[in-house]
Amino acid sequence: MRDGWHVEPLSKVCQLINRGISPVYLDDGGTAVLNQKCIRDHSINYDLGRRHCVTTKRVSADKLVRVGDVLVNSTGTGTLGRVAQVRDEPHEPTTVDSHVTIVRPKDGLFFPEFFGYALIAIENQIQEGGEGCGGQTELARSKLANDYHVSFPTSIPEQRRIVAILDEAFEGIATAKANAEKNLQNAREVFESHLNAVFSQRGEGWVEKRLDEVGKTQTGSTPKASEPENLGKHIPFVKPGDFKPDGSITYDNEGLSQNGAAKARLVMAPSAIMVCIGATIGKSAYANRIIATNQQINSLTPATGISAKMVYYQMITVDFQRRVHENAGQATLPIINKSKWSSLSIFIPPTVDEQNHIVARLDNLHEETQRLESLYQKKLIALDELKQSLLHQAFNGDL
Repeated sequence: MRDGWHVEPLSKVCQLINRGISPVYLDDGGTAVLNQKCIRDHSINYDLGRRHCVTTKRVSADKLVRVGDVLVNSTGTGTLGRVAQVRDEPHEPTTVDSHVTIVRPKDGLFFPEFFGYALIAIENQIQEGGEGCGGQTELARSKLANDYHVSFPTSIPEQRRIVAILDEAFEGIATAKANAEKNLQNAREVFESHLNAVFSQRGEGWVEKRLDEVGKTQTGSTPKASEPENLGKHIPFVKPGDFKPDGSITYDNEGLSQNGAAKARLVMAPSAIMVCIGATIGKSAYANRIIATNQQINSLTPATGISAKMVYYQMITVDFQRRVHENAGQATLPIINKSKWSSLSIFIPPTVDEQNHIVARLDNLHEETQRLESLYQKKLIALDELKQSLLHQAFNGDL
C-alpha cells in the first residue's frame, strides 16, 4: 500500500450500517421500498421496487436512501453480497426492505463514487460472508461492519482521479459486455430459427405420428435407497441435473450396479429423453448409450427407421415445448404424465436418408453455435476478470 493510503473496517468509516424496514405493502401511494431484486450488476432498478404504507409504519429519516449510500443485499443464497451505489438522487423518498443493508459513509471522508467502487472491490468477499444454510443465509450487520475493510487515499482529489479512470474503463467494459451478450443471443437465435423452420416448413411425404407410434415410451424409476447394492458403475443413472445445455448428458455422476440395472427400466441407445415434471420440465437430451433414469424423466427409444437424434431436435422446437407446457397445466408443480406425453406428435420425413440429412445439417449448425457461444462466454469471463484486475490495482494504489 502506498503512502497516504489507509485500510479501515467499515465500522470506522461509516455513519450508518443498518438493515431497512419490514414493509406494509400497498398497491399505490406510500413510500417506495427497494428489495434485493432491485440490486444487480452494481446498479439499482427502481422499477422493481414496491410501495410501503407510511401511515401504518413510519420510516425514519436515516432509512431513506441518499446519494452516496451503498446498498448491500444481506440475505439469500445467490443474492447475498450484491452491492450497488445510489449515484443519483431518487425521484421520490425511497427506503429499502429488511433484506437490504444501507451502508452510509461518514461525511467528508470519501469522494462519493470512490466509496461505491471500494465496496464493489470487496463484493466477492462479502458474498462469501453469509452464515446459515440454504435460502436462510444471512449477512449479520456486525460482520459487515467489523470484518470487511476498505482501502482509500486520504486525498479527495486522488480519489476523484481514480474514479474518473474507473468510470471510463467500466463504461467501455459495459459496452463490450453488451455487445458480447448480444452476439451470444444472436448465435442462439440463429440456430433456434433454423431448427424451427426445418420442422414447420416440411417437404412432401412427411407424416405426423404420436411418440408412442414411433417407438417405445417409458417413465424412469428410482431404486430403493434402502438397497445400496443397487448402486454401482454398471450403467449411468440419469437425473434432470445430468442434462447439459447442449443436449448431451453427464454420464459419470451416479450409476447402477448389475443388480440395480436388472430392476430398472432400461433406456436403450440411442434415445431421446425429457424432464417431465418441475421447474425444468421440457428440458431434453440425446442418450447415445444404455442408461436408466429416475421417475422425473420420460424417454422415447425409436423403432427401426426412425432417427432418435431427429426426435430430440423436434423435442426442443418452440412448437413441441409449447405443447408440453400446455399439457402440464398451471399447477405449482407442472407435470405431464406418460400418457399425455406419449400422445404428443412429431413429423417424420419419408426416408431414413432424409432424416439423416436433416440431422447432419442441424448437427453442423449446432456445433458452430456451440463454438460461438464458447467464444462469447470466454469473452464475457475475460471482461469480468479485467474489471476485477482494475479494481485490485485501484485499491492497492497502483492506478
